[in-house]
Amino acid sequence: MADTNRKWVLRSRPKGLPGRDNFELLEEPVPPVTDGQFLVRNLWFSCDPTQRGWMERDTYVPAVELGEVMRSAAAGRVVSSRNPAFEPGDLVQGAFGWQDYAVTDGTGLIPVTKIPPGVPFETALSLFGITGLTAYFGMLDLGDPKPGDAVLVSGAAGATGSTAAQIAKIRGAKVVGIAGGKRKCRWLADTLHLDDAIDYRTEDVGERIAHFFPRGCDVYFDNVGGDILDAALANLALRARVVLCGAISVYNDLEHVAGPRNYLNLIIKSARMEGFLVFNYAARIPEAIADLGRWAAEGKIHNEVDVVDGFEQTPDALRRLFTGENLGKQLVKIAE
Repeated sequence: MADTNRKWVLRSRPKGLPGRDNFELLEEPVPPVTDGQFLVRNLWFSCDPTQRGWMERDTYVPAVELGEVMRSAAAGRVVSSRNPAFEPGDLVQGAFGWQDYAVTDGTGLIPVTKIPPGVPFETALSLFGITGLTAYFGMLDLGDPKPGDAVLVSGAAGATGSTAAQIAKIRGAKVVGIAGGKRKCRWLADTLHLDDAIDYRTEDVGERIAHFFPRGCDVYFDNVGGDILDAALANLALRARVVLCGAISVYNDLEHVAGPRNYLNLIIKSARMEGFLVFNYAARIPEAIADLGRWAAEGKIHNEVDVVDGFEQTPDALRRLFTGENLGKQLVKIAE
């Protein structure tokens, strides 16, 4: 075990896109372990759009304090323990933050869980992590797609959107994904086998939704907010379900977020729009992992991961989420 602990701390609140200037790389001694705690050597970091909100203001959790380790889901190996529930050698995931070593008692925003034998770190942090679980509960509990339903998913080439879209296909729905660029749209059709894709960079999203779903969308799973949410609201079917999962298009300008213009269509169509947090479903995580694992084994879900190598590259990896460079789940591998 090394004597020093590298850590990325938050140096300033972002204005616009988050970047390296918002962070500072520090080194300190590896923290000691006291009764009830254990020490984790982080090996992988998860990059998620919600981290942008944590950097700027209080959300469903308090904002990351300036000078504090950047909050993040991570996975690694227990190297020492004074907690009877965890032993050296255990592979675990939790909210360990952007640092080489983390001391924890196993509780917190993301309670520490053991990674089952044979499950790769990449899968633990993606399909079985926050994004996969979010897709599962959001699509099935709030969207509730039925065979033949018209399902629209924005951010469909991202970690959550791609899984949500595939779950809707498993349910027998017709699924169209929205993504940015020809490469991602081809991937949605060729790899995920969605029924079609809309390129928001080059196509009129509202017109394309109306083309694919002339009677409207039964389910809209929203990861982006903004103009695309407005276009979807203008194309709802009777008793549609709008699932508010995220709003990545507005995260870099939270001071000027506008409400949806077409919300009156919810009344006209007797539709429902509902937000949610995956943390509300903690008791049902084993159910979700069992289903997601089975679907993956049966070849019904493709789990795409986008890996950046190197601890020093972590801030750049987070930025990729907001420039559209990533495909699938954005991860950082920091050590073997």
